[in-house]
This record gives sequence, structure tokens and C-alpha cells, in this order.
Amino acid sequence: MTIKPEEAAADAPAPEASEHTAVLWDGTEIFYRAWLPDAPTDKALILFHRGHEHSGRFLDVVKDLGLADVAVFAWDQRGHGRSPGERGHAPSFAHIVRDIDSFVQHVCTTHEKRMEDVVVLGHSVGAVAVASWVHDYAPRIRAMVLATPALRVKLYVPLAIPGLRLLQRLKGKRPAFIKSYVKAKMLTHDPEQARAYDEDPLIARAIAVNILLDLFDTSSRLIDDAGAIRTPTLLLAGGSDWVVHVSSQRQFFDRLGSPSKRIKVFDGMYHDILHEKDRHLVLDEVRGFVKQVFSETPPEDDLLESDRHGYTFDEYERLRQPLSVLSPRQMGFAAQRLAMRTLGRLSNGIRLGWQTGFDSGRMLDYVYENQPSGQLGIGRLIDRAYLNSSGWRGIRQRRVHLQQLLREAITDAMRQEDGRPIHVLDVAAGGGRYVLDVLREFEPGEVTATLRDLQRDNLDACRRLADQLGLHQVTCEQGDAFDAEALANIEPRPHIAVVSGLYELFPENEPVTRSLRGIARALQPSGRLIYTGQPWHPQLEMIARVLINRDGQPWVMRRRTQAELDALVRAAGFEKRGMLIDGDGIFTVSLATLRGDA
Repeated sequence: MTIKPEEAAADAPAPEASEHTAVLWDGTEIFYRAWLPDAPTDKALILFHRGHEHSGRFLDVVKDLGLADVAVFAWDQRGHGRSPGERGHAPSFAHIVRDIDSFVQHVCTTHEKRMEDVVVLGHSVGAVAVASWVHDYAPRIRAMVLATPALRVKLYVPLAIPGLRLLQRLKGKRPAFIKSYVKAKMLTHDPEQARAYDEDPLIARAIAVNILLDLFDTSSRLIDDAGAIRTPTLLLAGGSDWVVHVSSQRQFFDRLGSPSKRIKVFDGMYHDILHEKDRHLVLDEVRGFVKQVFSETPPEDDLLESDRHGYTFDEYERLRQPLSVLSPRQMGFAAQRLAMRTLGRLSNGIRLGWQTGFDSGRMLDYVYENQPSGQLGIGRLIDRAYLNSSGWRGIRQRRVHLQQLLREAITDAMRQEDGRPIHVLDVAAGGGRYVLDVLREFEPGEVTATLRDLQRDNLDACRRLADQLGLHQVTCEQGDAFDAEALANIEPRPHIAVVSGLYELFPENEPVTRSLRGIARALQPSGRLIYTGQPWHPQLEMIARVLINRDGQPWVMRRRTQAELDALVRAAGFEKRGMLIDGDGIFTVSLATLRGDA
């Protein structure tokens, strides 16, 4: 992306900032500032400050940007500035990312902006949080600006990360804090800006250890999977940054999947490039980029064909190819496979995986139960480690999130239907426990359900469980989740459809599209769809090289990025309304509603 010189000039002085509050997803009320032009505008720029700081640090930035026809917003992150919370602390970095999603939704709703007309700018830690939001939640924003993203903080103490992990473990549930070593003179060459930083009473030097560790782990995931990000991006770096590694920023940028991206490294500048001596050069880049992306029509993406070419297709093809017999990686995977086929069989979970496939419904039920068991004592220890792997932890969290969204969808539908019964359809329910457990919370006459599955054993288990729970308003029937015509003719027409853990098992998009279109035809007007995804997995190659699927073949998965999955859902006539994701960023559960034009 090339920024034209004539696009860099400021338009006019920015309006005065107004002060507001927003209620986030968990009820926390945060403070934010807004610079709203006198004339109505569709365009929005949302700013996310660096660690320790607050929205007041953007007052001069917004003034000097001079974007007269853009509404600008900046929050005080929880635990910062005038927002509540222990200084420098949040329950997790994933909480911060979800806060961003909630805040942007608030801005769009309250100030009447479309997501497609939003540009976001994150600084340092805020830039990593913004990039994580774009990667995990796949919002359809216009573009993002990442200013000195803290993808790798310079921790000058040897073995700092292992030491912090030990400290966190010793502290248990109590938050641990460290004080930032960063002095103002390490942030900027401008003595006035350095003095303003030192004298700002709202800047807190403490940062919670859990956030620092989560920042490290999230950054590792972003660098590894930057190819999944397609959003137009401007990355700005300081060539003499004392705080973060510029090499990691370059590595992230080089892997970035966006077809429209630009990086600018400002020689000699420190970390706080927005308050550096020659900051006008930085602001010229930001201004030019923002004006350019708003002047252009967003390009059409080809995500619907990601099963034929592109980032995850290439990865899938690599995983399908055998490794050289003498390669170190192949020998490592062979040793792991041998261990799991021999000693690993002492674990009841691993033995079940070899018998039925590690992606089978029975395996899933075993993971949900989460009761380690095995033979000879050591088998139980192996099983505990197996069940506590990041993937299976994420599966269990996926169930929690799915039940949460299903519960909310039923409640909302009941309000909309004004007392009429709500019907739920699960197109591939397996044993159906996650749906049946939610149905127990409602009166029998309030919610009915049709649970379908292709496997007769699953349906028998589903019927037994429904009878055991006294849920006689539930029908368990055999059906193909990819038969669009059969889905479209289901009676009674459902208000809510659920697809959990199914589409992730099939690499091609055509059957998924067929299934989604059948569901869209089946649903009541304004019906709701709950669907799951697996946009990332830290053990993807190990799974492909070591484990088997339900058909006894190597379990090779083609990931769908969240952006691709949402595009398939949107093409079928739905509009995504919300999403939940586990702390490791592996499994997502999303809620969409049927559009009127579907």
C-alpha cells in the first residue's frame, strides 16, 4: 500500500473531546473519550492505548491528526486511567480482547457506525490486543494501525519468562505484579513529552504477571498464524525501540496475510513514536493511511474458496504429505506415536482414541466427563495429562460457551415469540448432552427440540439420556447434516439451529455451504444459528502425524480461519451477532441471525 503525499495533510483542528461511559460484556463500566465532528460522519477511528496509559494520552494525537470528517474514540482499558479495576490487572489477556470486541460494538451501536466503516489503532500492548481481536473475532473493519506492537517485550533479566511462570504458580489465584523498568527517557527523545509522562497521575507503572505472560503467549500465536489476518494493516515501528523487538514486528508483518499492508520503521525513534520529537512524520503516515482506506472501496475477498487455494489450503496440503523417513521431525513424531500406541494405552482415553478415532463422538463424551482413569496407576496419570492438553481443555470450554449462547438464544427467542414454544434443532447432536442439559433449565412446554445425527449409536444414547432427564419433548432422529433438502423440510420449523464440532471435520466448503443453506431454509424468520469453529490449534501437525480419525486414517485437519467460517455463514444468509472463544484461541462459538433477504 502506497500513501500519497497529498493525503497526509491535516484537514482542520479536531473538536473537543467529550466524556462517556460504556458497559462491557461482563457489566464493567469503563470510561472513554469521543471527538465527534459537528457534521454527521460515517467514519470512525478507535484508539487503544499502550500498557500503563489511558485515553488522555491521545488528546494531542487526535488534535494533530486533524481528521475533521472522522469520529474518533479512545477508551481507558479496565485497570487503567479512569476505568475501574486493580491498576495494570485484568483476569486475562483474553478478557482485554473480548473487552475490545464489546467496546467496538458499543461504539457502533451508540454512535451509529457500521463495523465496515471503522479503523482501529492500537499502541504497544494495545496493538497486540487489537491484532488478537482481528485474528480471533474476524471483525469486518476497514483497516487497523499497529503502532510499535509489543509482540516481544525486551525482558533484560535472563530466564524472565520461566521465572514469571514460576511466580504466577506460587501466587496461585492471587494476582502478582511487577513494576515496569521503562523510564520516560526510554520512550521518547522529547523532554517535554517525557516530563508529561512522568507527571501524569493516571499512569500506573505496575503490570500484572498474568497479563505479561498472556501477552507473550498471545504474541507467539499471532506471529505463528499472522497469515490468517486479511485486514488492511499499517505497522509502525521505532528503529531504536528500547522496549520491544523490532525483529518480531518484521516477522509478524512478513507473515501477515493481508493483501494490503505497509510497514514503516522510523530510524532512531524510541517506543512511544506517537510522542516522539518528530512525531509529525508518524502522524502523517497514520493520517494518510486512514484517509486512503476510507477513500477506497474495500476489495472483495475470496474466502469462500479457501478450500482450493490460499493460506490454510497450503498448510493442509503440507500436512497431507509424508515427511522424509530420516527427518528429525518425522523421527520425533514416530517416537511419539509408538509411545502412545504402547505405554499410552494404559490411559483409558488414549486407548479409546485408538479404538474409535480421536475425533469420534465417544471420545468427545469422554473428554467432557473429564474423569482420568487408566491401568496400573500410571495409566491414570497419563490420562490426566492427556485430558489436560490444551485442545481438550478448549473442547470443554467450547461446551460451556455453546451452552451459554444457546441459553441466551432461547431466552431472547422466548421474548420475541411472546410465550409461544421455542423449537431447537441440532443437526449433528452426537449424544446430545450439551443441548439436553440446557433444556432442563426450562419448563417442558417452553422449549422443544429435534436432535439429529447420522450414527444410530449416538441417537440411542441421546434417547436414553433424554428419557433419563425426563425430557419427553425431545425428538431424536437419524439425519444427514449435509442434506440441504431434508434440513429445509424439518417440522416443526426451528427458531434456533445448532451446529457443533461438525464443520471442523470436513476440509471442503461445498458440503458446509450446502448444510448452511438447508438450515437457513429450515429456520423461522429471524431464526438464530449457533455454530462452532477451530481457527487455530497449537498441535495441528502432531495430530496429523500421530493420531487417527474416526475412519482410522491420519487425522489431518484443514483449519478454517474465523473470517472464512463467518464468510460461509454470511453467504448462506446469516449475519454474525456475537462470539465466544477460549483463552488459548483454539475453539470459537458464534451466534448469527437470519437476514431478512435470506
